[in-house]
Amino acid sequence: MADLNPSSFLDTSGETTPVWVHTDPYSNRPEFPKLTADVSDDVCVIGSGISGVSTAYHLVKQGKSVTMIEARNFLSGESGRTSGHLASNLDDGYTAIASKFGKDGAKVAAESHQWALQHVGDVARELNIDCEYRILKGYTVSQYPVGTEDHKKDIKMLQDEVNKSRELGLDASFQEGLKIQGWDGGVDQRATAVFGHQATFHPTKYLNGLLKWLKNQPNFTGYSQRRATNVSESGVTVPVVHTHLGPTGVTIETANGHTITCTDSVEATCVPLQKLSVIAEMVYLRTYCIAIRVPKGSVEDCLIYDTAEVYKYIRLTSCDAEWDYLVVGGCDHKVGQENEQDARYAELETWTRERFTRAGPVDYRWSGQIFEPVDYMAFIGKNSGADHRYIITGDSGNGLTHGVLAGKLISDLILGKENSWADVYDPKRKATLAKSVPSMLKHDVQINAQYKRFLQTDIADIEDLARGKGGVLNATGKKPIAVYKDENGNVSKRSALCPHLGGVVCWNDSEKSWDCPIHGSRFAKDGTQLIGPAAAGLREEE
Repeated sequence: MADLNPSSFLDTSGETTPVWVHTDPYSNRPEFPKLTADVSDDVCVIGSGISGVSTAYHLVKQGKSVTMIEARNFLSGESGRTSGHLASNLDDGYTAIASKFGKDGAKVAAESHQWALQHVGDVARELNIDCEYRILKGYTVSQYPVGTEDHKKDIKMLQDEVNKSRELGLDASFQEGLKIQGWDGGVDQRATAVFGHQATFHPTKYLNGLLKWLKNQPNFTGYSQRRATNVSESGVTVPVVHTHLGPTGVTIETANGHTITCTDSVEATCVPLQKLSVIAEMVYLRTYCIAIRVPKGSVEDCLIYDTAEVYKYIRLTSCDAEWDYLVVGGCDHKVGQENEQDARYAELETWTRERFTRAGPVDYRWSGQIFEPVDYMAFIGKNSGADHRYIITGDSGNGLTHGVLAGKLISDLILGKENSWADVYDPKRKATLAKSVPSMLKHDVQINAQYKRFLQTDIADIEDLARGKGGVLNATGKKPIAVYKDENGNVSKRSALCPHLGGVVCWNDSEKSWDCPIHGSRFAKDGTQLIGPAAAGLREEE
């Protein structure tokens, strides 16, 4: 295994290591300098994951001058912690999407994601990027045993989803008696929704290739380890008449004091650094993955999903001459609201071994973050109340294709080109969110209940804290402190209050991070901000 235990989370957003470093170590990633002066440019892209890199690629090809900044090292965020699926068979399903957006909106979703998975292959060929890209089939199987009433209901649901997908122009069929090569365990999966022309790839190899191309372009500049702390737009946008009054331009302030001024900015940061607009319209989840060895060629190269609400998903990637890795994910939960991470990994392993009896050892275990809009579709476009500030957020479990299509959509909007996808992904949309009010209210009640942690304590005394562990100390019920004790017994103290909206953070022992249960902000064990919407880290305490 390569480049384990990256220093201070500069290379990835957790303590665990994703399988992608097995063949693409952190040391392969292109290096960029730090920002040491104020700069100006046409466009500033904040974030170096698949959304930001895809946006920069399109803008640079169209002649725009682009500056990209990244808070840590390039590709250190969630794009490197995904499972690498490229699917137009969307997590939420087209029946559900059509219920919010109608048939035309669902068709936009299908077309845009199908375009995205094809576009990755086109770019890989154009730039000669060896990223294991290939077209394959996707299978969705029932979670229930054959012969049960629940299985019958599942089959009806799968058939309805196939019919809806076919209406939208996708290659979909329902097949009885299908046998997936390598699935030889006792759990019967033979009634299957089959989706053709899906894809997969090695995500960081692809993004490394794009970044190396960008680095060689005269109209692209990148800066690493420079965190954006505030994004502001000059003038005022009048929403009713869609008119911008006053000067135009955007200013990005960074943690080291330097600023970037530009005509347009793109926040490709998983979630924008703001209080409630868009933020309150998403659910924030942790998802888990394992990479388990299987004999090379023993399992069909395909994508597999089951129908559980918290579903499992599978794909293959290369290990060595004798083995493949079966990458198995799932077991999602809301950020900061569960603390049994080891049990999640154990569940994935047990589930896999029950179905794939030739599975060998587990070499990698890691987790990532998902942002689910209440109406199922990502928010890609102009930020609320803005005319030159663009945001990309709400991956809804399909972050890779969402990121790729976002690059096309955002670049078209900045360049003034018509794009038929714009209305469906518009962050300012109202009608579909209005249909989701009941689920939003239910989520808000559950989120507000998390403020009870202000009166709770994880540990009674710092002496009780084992080395390498963290916990919230709140002996008086008035001032919660996030305490971490390192392997040498040194203790650090931070405010346990998230800078975003004051939620009390929770210790994530698997990733050695502090996670906020309100809107999903995450912080390294030393308090450094890892994922927004918090714009700053946890405040140091005496």
